[in-house]
Amino acid sequence: MAGTTTSSPPPQCRRAFNGNTNGHSHRIDEDSVNLPSKKPQTALQQHVSFFDRDNDGIIWPWDVYNGFRELGFGLFFSLGSLLIPIFFSYPTRLGHSWIPDPFLRIYVNDIHKAKHGSDAGVYDLDGNFSAERFDRIFDRFDTSGIGGLGVGELAELLKKDRCAADPAGWSFAFMEWWTTWLLLQKNGRVWKDDLRACYDGTLFWKISEERSKGDGWQKGYGIDEFLQSLWFGGTWKYWEARTK
Repeated sequence: MAGTTTSSPPPQCRRAFNGNTNGHSHRIDEDSVNLPSKKPQTALQQHVSFFDRDNDGIIWPWDVYNGFRELGFGLFFSLGSLLIPIFFSYPTRLGHSWIPDPFLRIYVNDIHKAKHGSDAGVYDLDGNFSAERFDRIFDRFDTSGIGGLGVGELAELLKKDRCAADPAGWSFAFMEWWTTWLLLQKNGRVWKDDLRACYDGTLFWKISEERSKGDGWQKGYGIDEFLQSLWFGGTWKYWEARTK
């Protein structure tokens, strides 16, 4: 990796972390930070920029591992995240060469080439965010109308998105939604504002910032919640166990 690492988001994907994650971008004007004009990043590029800590457009496998650890995932889950460069390095490499990258690096500018089938379609083929497709998820699957998706509703979403003869896409989609739920859930649901900020990557910076403070990130689901809820409530749903 070239350059120096940073704990702050690059200007092209920086957004105010004042608790407003309602889906509206609050980008800093580039003139105000005396930066040369650059082509705006797509939402998908912003989504992965958290892992490109030296902002050189290349994500190494250890960047992925360190990023997951910084987000609060455990050792074994973070080691499992190395499947991401294993599967997605070559599609992004195709923007540069037909020869696979021997270091399994991910190229941010061509991250849209790693888009797979059987997904929710919130990113288009160029990696841009579709607000219409995003809202449609909640219009269709948030049957309670409270602005969040539970495990059952996410399972229905996965079933709806499955394309025929696409086991790779089914697997990738499951891993992505499972990881999202583990990271974001609160009271058993992934909430719309959090998910919107996850799609453009700004939520990752917010989680990192909050984890650096005393109270840490107050959402998500880990082994501690699993064991405590089984022990005290007899259920893996710890938000239900707390009410017993």
